[in-house]
Amino acid sequence: MDLPYPDAAGAGYGARASRAAVVDLGSNSVRLVVFEGRGRNPLPIFNEKAVLGLGRGLDSTGLLNEEAVEQAFTVMARYFAVARAMEADPIEVLATAAVRDALNGEAFVAGLQARMPGVPIRVLAGEEEAAISAEGVQLGFPGAQGVLGDLGGGSLEVVELTPHGAGHSASLPIGVIRLAERAKGDVTRARGIADEALGALPWLANAAAKGDLYLVGGTWRALARMHIAQTAYPLSIVHHYGLVREEARDLAGVVMAATRRTLERMPGAPAKRVGDLPFAAVVMRRLLRISGARRVMFSANGLREGWYARLLPPPVRGEDPLLAASRELCGRFGRDADLPPELMRWTAPLFEGESEGELALREAACWVSDVASHDHPDYRAEHGFYRVLRQPGVGLDHYARAFLALVVALRYEAPNDAHYLPSARMLLDSHAVRRAELLGAGLRLAYTLSGGTPELLAGTAIERRGGRLVLRLGTGSGVFAGESVLRRTEALAATMGLEAAVEVAA
Repeated sequence: MDLPYPDAAGAGYGARASRAAVVDLGSNSVRLVVFEGRGRNPLPIFNEKAVLGLGRGLDSTGLLNEEAVEQAFTVMARYFAVARAMEADPIEVLATAAVRDALNGEAFVAGLQARMPGVPIRVLAGEEEAAISAEGVQLGFPGAQGVLGDLGGGSLEVVELTPHGAGHSASLPIGVIRLAERAKGDVTRARGIADEALGALPWLANAAAKGDLYLVGGTWRALARMHIAQTAYPLSIVHHYGLVREEARDLAGVVMAATRRTLERMPGAPAKRVGDLPFAAVVMRRLLRISGARRVMFSANGLREGWYARLLPPPVRGEDPLLAASRELCGRFGRDADLPPELMRWTAPLFEGESEGELALREAACWVSDVASHDHPDYRAEHGFYRVLRQPGVGLDHYARAFLALVVALRYEAPNDAHYLPSARMLLDSHAVRRAELLGAGLRLAYTLSGGTPELLAGTAIERRGGRLVLRLGTGSGVFAGESVLRRTEALAATMGLEAAVEVAA
């Protein structure tokens, strides 16, 4: 397998994985992302944004902003140089609402093409933009059901999400820049404009009846970051951050009513987007009202990730994102990719009556359980915890991140009062915390017995017998009941409320 990182032993570098670059040329900002590899979870290794405001004034003049056009030529020339220097292939530009709607959009594209020879520049129709964004969201939220809203500067793309893929879709001229201009900066007037546009889509009310509202776009992500900062939420990751309906309504209401000065002082408020925030809040609140969605989920995946998803072979795209992300971490940082299946077998007797979701999390934990094996011994628990909690896997919700991180920290014997553990425990219920503690103790014993090798682990087994937890060791297996093994067997048994016993079998 091609590894984009130093190999697990730290002695050299594996072959560099392929790279692909996409430029998202929007009405408000332009961004270059370079992805490395073709794995189930997009791995961006370069991400640069410039806020240009190409679409400012478009509604009144019909033209791209003249000053922004010149800036765009400079920025795009840089992006072209970066993508070529990083040997990305393919390189592609996706232009959205401002370019497709502007009278001088065609001339602008010609100017770009002269500065980026050989690079495809696709001016997306609204329906095509919506479809690609939906693929990006569903890469991060497999089986997502409800409504996707992708808010840019010039337009809002709305898509019906079903378990079978995208359904109805529409592109509406109520992006934050265009909405502010049409409303002449008046939030109350903006509400009426948004209601009129969304009210023309009768399918919206049914689409979210049994699902959620998935929000994509930089200004909506800014609202999520503000809420994270204001509530001291323990994980500063917007992707998969969720708000129940009333929380989302309250957030939007506060932002809509705030003055610019008040917004600037709010924790987490981005300086370059402050003027757009009230209009993003208007659209979010009107979309919530019309769709009837029960919950808002913020997605960092959208157009760029949808473009990347179309590069993937169907078998890769169809992988379970939780297990794919966990296997990728094992490949980068673990010692033996043959061990996790043995750990699954070995830990199974500790967990009776697992649900399907619990089984999947246990399997993922087995895959990531060795990710700190090459770190400094005094910091393995902490490094492993943060590596798993903050991993780039797009399909992991915050609950899964917290569970896996807690398991890994405890497998490396993190003290119960370690300063970093509360950030995971706060995201889990008591049942999940107990499962994480049990699995962490079990994996700790398994690694003590095996030295991280499937061959040695195969000579051992664990089982419940009445009120006892019995560790069975095979004669001549290379494993014996030394002090560390006895101590960790007793600790595991105590976690389960059982007595510990060790048997040596022929």
